[in-house]
Amino acid sequence: MTVATRKQQTSTGPLSADLLFKMDAYWRAANYLSVGQMYLKDNPLLRKPLAPDHIKRLLLGHWGTSPGQNFIYVHLNRIIKEYDLNMIYVAGPGHGGPALVGNTYLEGTYSEIYPAITKDEEGLQRLFKQFSFPGGIPSHVSPECPGSIHEGGELGYSLSHAFGAAFDNPDLMVACVIGDGEAETGPLATAWHSNKFLNPVTDGTVLPILHLNGYKIANPTILARISPEELEQLMLGYGWKPYFVEGDDPQKMHQQMAETLDRIIGDIRSIREAAVNGNSERPRWPMLILRSPKGWTGPKLVDGLPVEGSFRAHQVPLADPAQNPEHLKQLEAWMRSYRPEELFDEKGALRPDLAELAPVGERRMGANPNANGGLVLKELRMPDFREFALELSGPGKEKASDTTIVGKFLSAVIRQNQEQRNFRIFGPDETLSNKLDAVFKETNRQWEAEELDTDQYLARDGRVM
Repeated sequence: MTVATRKQQTSTGPLSADLLFKMDAYWRAANYLSVGQMYLKDNPLLRKPLAPDHIKRLLLGHWGTSPGQNFIYVHLNRIIKEYDLNMIYVAGPGHGGPALVGNTYLEGTYSEIYPAITKDEEGLQRLFKQFSFPGGIPSHVSPECPGSIHEGGELGYSLSHAFGAAFDNPDLMVACVIGDGEAETGPLATAWHSNKFLNPVTDGTVLPILHLNGYKIANPTILARISPEELEQLMLGYGWKPYFVEGDDPQKMHQQMAETLDRIIGDIRSIREAAVNGNSERPRWPMLILRSPKGWTGPKLVDGLPVEGSFRAHQVPLADPAQNPEHLKQLEAWMRSYRPEELFDEKGALRPDLAELAPVGERRMGANPNANGGLVLKELRMPDFREFALELSGPGKEKASDTTIVGKFLSAVIRQNQEQRNFRIFGPDETLSNKLDAVFKETNRQWEAEELDTDQYLARDGRVM
């Protein structure tokens, strides 16, 4: 890995030379923490030569997606601060647990929730040891991870969950990182169409980030191997406005990513402003396609075989450093390439000038209340179900439909919760054919696509989907 010094940084782009240097250092810190969680149970800052007894006996985790997700996280932190965004992070490639755990630790959220994981060398050792370790935490972006509403690695549900968080939450922006492996699944392919239901006035924003690093666990991915033109046409066909950030040079990629995210925020603000001013045309929301090497900044060759930029970077690139002296030497060189002595102070805490890059308080993605459902939960206002009971004059005397009765009940639920907007009906089949007709006395189907005169119960704002 080649990292420029502060003097070598270029400010060609929206980032000043100083900010570029700090963001790259923050990214290095997140990458260092990701590797440390996978491998180390001791010697977290490499203040002594790496030895076999510092290495975990059983190595679990996924490196391949982690550096790309770390790159995304540090850049999202910048735009959160720059534009005062209320943002959460959905990690579709949930195997990249080290990235999200590491970033919430760097921003301070992790230590606040788990006080034993202190912001010093001892806390860092505990952070590393607990990962994929008996009595510790899983390797996925599990519920234990601050800011997590989606465990990831679940084969395609990330974008659906992102839209679910954004509906009826107009102030919220959901950054949804989609792995190119999960992008091949049916649920994800269908979820791209959720933009046809997003109301720019009453709902939040979903920013899909398709993370193309080229490979699944053992083979290439389809979207990474089709031409850029075909991929762009695919996203245009889904109704999105795709932006591309591509490369492997960190300096150029930082500037390119920053410039692109600034343009995306400009697009989103223009869409919302137009909608508030009465524009009813369905917008073409922006999305980002990030193409970076799998296992970026990791070992390029292991045992003579390519790793960075190949399927071999998917999980643990160096399989047995505790038993293989050459692998141990390579692991130490890999970790030292991030120059931890420049990132952490004498106590082992992230340097203050780097820590200030993270948002503060509830603007941190790990501390955002929208990623902790209990903090934003609104009690559903419920009618008395007894008022909807069917009067029976005797056995077999009445002709009635249970779902028709339920429809009347749900109609009352919709009416009583219209103001607080915390109830919707999702119809996997069809609301009318399921005899829930009564709900359309209170609401319509939410629909942002084209409407015809022959349509029924369609509106830009409705409680039925």
